[in-house]
Amino acid sequence: MGIRITSWNVNGIRNPFGYQPWREKKTFEAMFDLLGADIVVMQETKIQRKDLQDDMVLVPGWDVFFSLPRHKKGYAGVAIYTRNSVCAPIRAEEGIVGVLCPPNSTIQFRDLPNDQQIGGYPQFGQLELNGNIDELTLDSEGRCVILEFPAFVLIGTYSPANRDESRDDFRLGYMKALDIRVRNLVAMGKRVIVTGDLNVIRDAKDTANLSERLRKESLTMADFFSSPSRRIFNQLLFEGNVIGTRDEGRENPVLWDLGRLFHPTREGMFTCWDTKKNTRPGNFGSRIDYVLCSGNMKSWFVDSNIQEGLMGSDHCPVFAVLNDTVQVNNHEVFIKDIMNPPRVFKDGKRLREWSTKDLLPLSAKLIPEFDRRQSIKDMFFKKSTAPKVVPELSQESSTSQVDDLEKLAASSTTSIVDSEPPSSSAPVLSQVKPSSGTLKRIPSVTASSSKPQKKAKAGPSREPSTKGQSNLMGFFRPKVIENETKKPEEQASSSTGGLDGTVETESSHTSIGSQTPDISESKGDSISTSSENVFDPIQAKESWSKLLGKRVVPKCEHGEDCISLVTKKAGMNRGK
Repeated sequence: MGIRITSWNVNGIRNPFGYQPWREKKTFEAMFDLLGADIVVMQETKIQRKDLQDDMVLVPGWDVFFSLPRHKKGYAGVAIYTRNSVCAPIRAEEGIVGVLCPPNSTIQFRDLPNDQQIGGYPQFGQLELNGNIDELTLDSEGRCVILEFPAFVLIGTYSPANRDESRDDFRLGYMKALDIRVRNLVAMGKRVIVTGDLNVIRDAKDTANLSERLRKESLTMADFFSSPSRRIFNQLLFEGNVIGTRDEGRENPVLWDLGRLFHPTREGMFTCWDTKKNTRPGNFGSRIDYVLCSGNMKSWFVDSNIQEGLMGSDHCPVFAVLNDTVQVNNHEVFIKDIMNPPRVFKDGKRLREWSTKDLLPLSAKLIPEFDRRQSIKDMFFKKSTAPKVVPELSQESSTSQVDDLEKLAASSTTSIVDSEPPSSSAPVLSQVKPSSGTLKRIPSVTASSSKPQKKAKAGPSREPSTKGQSNLMGFFRPKVIENETKKPEEQASSSTGGLDGTVETESSHTSIGSQTPDISESKGDSISTSSENVFDPIQAKESWSKLLGKRVVPKCEHGEDCISLVTKKAGMNRGK
């Protein structure tokens, strides 16, 4: 089957996750797989940018584009998800009028160069708005995302409802803008798909018991369908229910209602129900969610329907399916070839994989909070990389450092015998940091090894240019104390090796600084080589005793030792 486009007013992007059949797998992947969709258009997401989370944006195998309300919280909002393995848009915009700006830009969409804009924006004098409504107001509520593929332009929209009379000017202005944008795009020769919650009933069979409701309100059917918003919508549609003469500029219909195209006489094909009155079980609702297409691509679709069994919102999803192959200029073309940028698919077969280079500026994955982030699943499928080759030091300098550190590494093993003596088969490795910042690994040395090591000529010493990163073993080193009581002769003869292979020395006369880097400069791992600080082995032994010794019995509030009691009663707590 070809590409499936699904539209769903989710009434809050998290709502569907509280319901079967994906209650156990609360992920967008599971939702999209159940919908069987390749493009998912969500309306009424009711989130702001600060509410976006990883699982909403970093969906493996999917890209996403949001239109979020600029001012109102928990209101409106549209999102379009596209499956990367099937389709990738070449342009993306937010808003129906084109007065918003792309991310990190101050140029409006409608003022971009021709090769970067989708087009069809209302021209001067086309859009007449009433009241205090202006074009920026229309686009500031997060009601539209527009994607362009080589095959067609997809408009995902959430039109205002007519619940509040104070919003009539906004609702009418939005419907006018939608009508103008669609007609302008079709006039440019582009194919157009409009989908979403349009909040308009187009015919009497699209709402339950309309005649009885109108009788109670003393209205006729003609009065009902002559309201401004319904009249604009029906004039946009082929076979629309238009009362009287068509308006100027709307003489010709341009869109097909795909739901009615495949189910022309079906009754009760409702997509929205009143949750407060619990009218869904009795299917007492209305059809206000649509998938519409321009007349030049009517033959491309093989199916369209509703998914009334899916719960989680007061709406149900609606969908339409594109055929595997379509007719373009009297030639049969694979739909995937024209649903992706050039040279991605050919004859329905992928030539190159989707990559982050295909992301458009409006993609939510480029929002700074999510840019270059990965899904947690990527951690388990990431390919291992080859180890980096570490440049070798010059022979003279490196061999001289090896000679000195081999001796000291052997002595350093004796400093940790009390805690964890190494076996003869467990080598002790040490590292030094040369001035070039590279690491030189020292050959393994064991406490019982008696093999002589190769030696080379001593070379000039070098000082490290950068401080190294702390070694984990540095956290377990005993504390140091001020050397106020040691005798000078003891200071001159005392030296020890760090647990991480670094060297500490107390005497300037026995310092190896002339042959090795000044390891006292290492960050965090090493102990100062100053004669003021030494290791106190007694304190180190006491520290380990406190850590590994018998635990002290805690005291109760009366100052007495606490006692431990064990349950002997039969049951699940026996022995606890």
